[in-house]
Amino acid sequence: MSSPSPSPTSAHRLMPFGAALVGVGLLSLMDAFMKEAALATGAYTATVLRSLIGAALIAPFWLAQRRGWPGRSVLKLHLERGVISAFMALSFFYALTKLPLAEAIAISFIAPLIALYFANVLLGEAIRRSAVFASILGFAGTIVIIGGKIGAGEFDRDAIFGLASLMFSAVLYAYNFVVIRRQSQVAGPVEIATFHSGVGGVVLLLFAPFLWAEPQYDSLGAITMASFLTVTGAMAIAWAYAREEAQALVPIEYSGFLWASLFGWLFFREAVTLPTIGGTLLIVTGCWIATRTPKTESEASLEKRDRDSEASLPRP
Repeated sequence: MSSPSPSPTSAHRLMPFGAALVGVGLLSLMDAFMKEAALATGAYTATVLRSLIGAALIAPFWLAQRRGWPGRSVLKLHLERGVISAFMALSFFYALTKLPLAEAIAISFIAPLIALYFANVLLGEAIRRSAVFASILGFAGTIVIIGGKIGAGEFDRDAIFGLASLMFSAVLYAYNFVVIRRQSQVAGPVEIATFHSGVGGVVLLLFAPFLWAEPQYDSLGAITMASFLTVTGAMAIAWAYAREEAQALVPIEYSGFLWASLFGWLFFREAVTLPTIGGTLLIVTGCWIATRTPKTESEASLEKRDRDSEASLPRP
């Protein structure tokens, strides 16, 4: 007998998680292209060009919708996220020039853990026990990976600067989750992606007199591809956050290490070790727990009644 197919309701519920997973994969591939570009032409120049090219790619689609300029409250959210994302991206891409791709993404997983509590304080979302447990599993997986990869190496001054920059980026990334949730309730994915790239690029341009470096011609292709991946990944994640709570989607971010392991090997020949495999299993388990629907009180009561009825029956 064939197993029953998922109900339309179950399949519909899984769609935000699928969109978030695809979005994380696209952004992880973007990280690989950006590391390549940042090493060639500098983190600042690569980050500015990525934002401006991304805005140029998505803005025509937003203008074609003819929905007009966003209201004051919505525009404030766009500006807030744009400023946060500008410095979050710059510090992260700088860290990528100092650390291996997979290690950097693994360490950045501290951000989703922090974001759970930002969501509770700023959005009023109740933190479910399963969501906390899922995040702890994901974080434990990153610790296993970091212990296996970083513990075997040596840290120099560049690595220390990279870690400090990465931790700064992680705090901004955690708050960024909360802003995404607010944005997705009042604006569409195309509008969000347009302002995300445009505002971030304009903010970073203010520092051009001090940090700009002439871009290498060979790096422009990688930056353009990174811009396209940024736009499509941001739209997928915005769509997902409009349809599911932040705390449920946050553990999906841990799948980024799976993508990073693949792209790290393809782009930079990073080996996948046993600690990496062990950590990945923990991360995947956390993501699976996050997708499970919590039982309602009525469902829990029915289950308890069934158990009590079974307990009252004579044993064979």
